[in-house]
Amino acid sequence: MVAYPADVKVGGTIFSPTSTFSTSVRMTTPSDWVHDDNTALFTDLYQLTMLQAYFAEGMDEEAVFDLFVRRLKKRNYLIACGLETCLRFLETLRFTDEDIAYLATLGLFQDDFLAYLADFRFTGDVYALPEGTPVFPNEPLLEVVAPIGQAQLVETFLLNQITFQTNLATKAHRVVHAAQGRLVADFGMRRMHAGDAALKAARASYIAGVGATSNVLAGRLYGIPALGTMAHSYIEAHDVEAEAFRAFAALYPKTTLLVDTYDTLGGVRQLIALSQEHGDAFRPGAIRLDSGDLADLATQARHLLDDAGLTEVKIFASSSLDEYKITALLDRGAPIDGFGVGTQMGTIADRPYLDSVYKLVEYAGQGRMKLSTNKTSVPGRKQLFRVYENGKAVRDTLALHDEALEGTPLLACVMKNGQRTSAGSPHSLDALRTHTATSTTYLADHLLALAETDTPYPVTLSTRLSTQRDALRKKVQRSRFQVQGSLKNNLEPETRNPEP
Repeated sequence: MVAYPADVKVGGTIFSPTSTFSTSVRMTTPSDWVHDDNTALFTDLYQLTMLQAYFAEGMDEEAVFDLFVRRLKKRNYLIACGLETCLRFLETLRFTDEDIAYLATLGLFQDDFLAYLADFRFTGDVYALPEGTPVFPNEPLLEVVAPIGQAQLVETFLLNQITFQTNLATKAHRVVHAAQGRLVADFGMRRMHAGDAALKAARASYIAGVGATSNVLAGRLYGIPALGTMAHSYIEAHDVEAEAFRAFAALYPKTTLLVDTYDTLGGVRQLIALSQEHGDAFRPGAIRLDSGDLADLATQARHLLDDAGLTEVKIFASSSLDEYKITALLDRGAPIDGFGVGTQMGTIADRPYLDSVYKLVEYAGQGRMKLSTNKTSVPGRKQLFRVYENGKAVRDTLALHDEALEGTPLLACVMKNGQRTSAGSPHSLDALRTHTATSTTYLADHLLALAETDTPYPVTLSTRLSTQRDALRKKVQRSRFQVQGSLKNNLEPETRNPEP
């Protein structure tokens, strides 16, 4: 149970916590989904306590934060994704009266700070890679330039969305590449980690090249083609398998029929018999294989269908597929025309997280960096240049933001003073999908391979950026040694002559 304080006065407004919250501190809003009106609290508590500390100290000068992935595992590249979600968050970020009333109950925040939150808005700039762009370790997917409190507060949401959608888009692109031009459909929502993940996964997958989704809401929200077949339960609910086929195909011409409920090849033979009996009145578009040796069953099913003159009937396969299994099936010559990919792609089963971070690299015009072992950061605002030769990307150079180097600059200003720029305006998913398809053709074959390469894509620092980093490292280390020496001197007399 929670003990509430008396009515809280914030900025001249009196909030009554007991009238706003239940005793379990649950808001009385009609939904507990994350949405535009509650994302201000979709953050780690320490972001808010730091924001208050910055406020109390009068620290509001401009800061620069980079969001990047330190290192890859089981991947040779990433596909940047999630920017649109982040820009929408930044332009709608508000603390509602209910948010502020809740924060007042925590006993951590002062009245003047809570009043400040009532007018809080994001007024900074954002630089980012376009969604669908290949990206490599230590390259900023986005860079936030804003008063330090604003830039700090948004860390959690930006990492949450960019990390998941980038990881998912990368997995989906690997699956699509493995399918070699065949249809891939997203079938994973029932195994994904809650509703927002299922929606964002459908979006990221489509950008990466997946052709359809079973997720009807994602179809409506994003305009992604919706695709479905049937469940085994529909077959089982009928006394006779053939009657289930006939009834479903009569209602949905050119549908896909699930043939493996009892015996896969037996199901194919029943479909053939129905076709011969009913002619044009029974014309399914495809069969779906969902169990067993898919390559062998697809081969045998193809022979049966072709021998019966049903050459137009396609073969669609599912059953815990991923890029590795799809590659193995096609290497065996399986005559499969499309794949339903669910759990393995939707949960990114082989690499369910990225080593993503959001690090302060500049404050008040001065570079800042972290020196922790294996977790160092590169100071300063940046630009990323990609060099192409003979139709392939051959190297990237990470530089200071005001440098002009060889190659194509990739970081674009997508938000200025809290407002979207033309580069940050919403893009259609089809346009992003096309960008992904085009930009990944510039990757060398060894980077698109499923196995980790021994020759990763080269990313280097410009001379100026490298020099600035090294100078700041020495400065920070020298400052630390001076402080440690001062502390040691202050402690030595007491250490040498301890109290009896």
